[in-house]
Amino acid sequence: MDERPSRIPMPAAAGRPPPADFYTPNSYNPSDSVGYLMRRILSSVASAVERELESTGLTHAQWIPLFKLAVHPGGATVAELARLCELDAGAMTRLLDRLEAKNLCQRERSSEDRRVVRLALTEQGKAVAEQIPVALSRVQNAYLAGFSREEWLLLKSFLSRILDNAQQGCAGKKNA
Repeated sequence: MDERPSRIPMPAAAGRPPPADFYTPNSYNPSDSVGYLMRRILSSVASAVERELESTGLTHAQWIPLFKLAVHPGGATVAELARLCELDAGAMTRLLDRLEAKNLCQRERSSEDRRVVRLALTEQGKAVAEQIPVALSRVQNAYLAGFSREEWLLLKSFLSRILDNAQQGCAGKKNA
């Protein structure tokens, strides 16, 4: 069964949805903000996943690149992994130093181009990485307790629409 959210039809003018007017400066309450709620959920999920992975010794910042390496067969370069994790190269290098110190990944210089360094999981890294989707599934299912499959798909659809709006550049622009 396809688990991707179905798109809810929305009116569009020139490919963009009409601006919303749910929030106004005079009545804005941060705790009622969709952004605030999403941030609280994200923070709570991150903490819950970190607790689930406590036995691995991984922090939230560390399990993300480890998981990204696990789901990208053939490894990635430092720059590619930084982009996938939405981190700058310096932060990624520091994270990789910690993951290498834990013997979870290793840097391998390309035989074709010595400037290129690819990343690969060690056997221990692969074993730890296998625990990540288990933890993610457990946490997300706990957060979605009481939701029907239809509600879950609808929620994903709504969140995808918000992300689409953000990627189209609507977020933060003043209405003309």
